Amino acid sequence: MDQDRHQDRHRNRRRKRTARTLAAAAATAAAAGPAVLLAAAPAAHAAVVDVDYQCETPIGPKGAVSPIDITAVSSGSAHKLTMSFRKGVSSSPVELGKGAMNPSALIELGGADKGTVKVSGPPNSAAIPANTPIKISDLSGTYTPKKSGKVTFTAGVLTIKALGTVTTCTPRNDPKPSLELDVTAAGGGARPPAELPKTGPLDSAQALATLGGTVLLTGAAGVLWLTWRGQGAGPARRGRHTAG
Repeated sequence: MDQDRHQDRHRNRRRKRTARTLAAAAATAAAAGPAVLLAAAPAAHAAVVDVDYQCETPIGPKGAVSPIDITAVSSGSAHKLTMSFRKGVSSSPVELGKGAMNPSALIELGGADKGTVKVSGPPNSAAIPANTPIKISDLSGTYTPKKSGKVTFTAGVLTIKALGTVTTCTPRNDPKPSLELDVTAAGGGARPPAELPKTGPLDSAQALATLGGTVLLTGAAGVLWLTWRGQGAGPARRGRHTAG
């Protein structure tokens, strides 16, 4: 009987220590809140892609290869896209004065969402000499997801309007995506995090029993399962010992 009581006390102390450990872990995850979920979220995949543009100009076809990157900044359910050209893709036989050239482009969507996003930029801030590659300013636009999942963004048709003319440049090398994002459709809400179980009194052995010995915690490293299987002394065990 004394040995059994000693084992019961030892098991009760172990249960209380387990409950305190779980409580501390839960408090850490709760304190981290959205920051933990943000750290665990998949990052965007971006790359600089060479795009071989073939341009139809008023004086005939021209072409050039420009490295292009596309970046995104999230704002609520929308994403501000910026398309950057590292090199000029066309030229003009005459000088283009300040503000004479207006660029715009389409970004092709792929993956979970389909369609295009129009991006545009400001007019040229300085005069562009004749027969000089036209450097395109950064083009920006807003993308609002219609579907949830991984979406790719690829450089599409570039349009340059200058001096009453229109030059259309089309990628001819089937470029790869410059950006991939994991997005959530507008109005769809964020993916819900796993809820921490309600255990009741932290030092209660019954609280652990209601969990079935398992607690789910969410952290920056992902999902951590803490499993406890007690060898609790139930009535059946104690029932084997009878007085006398």
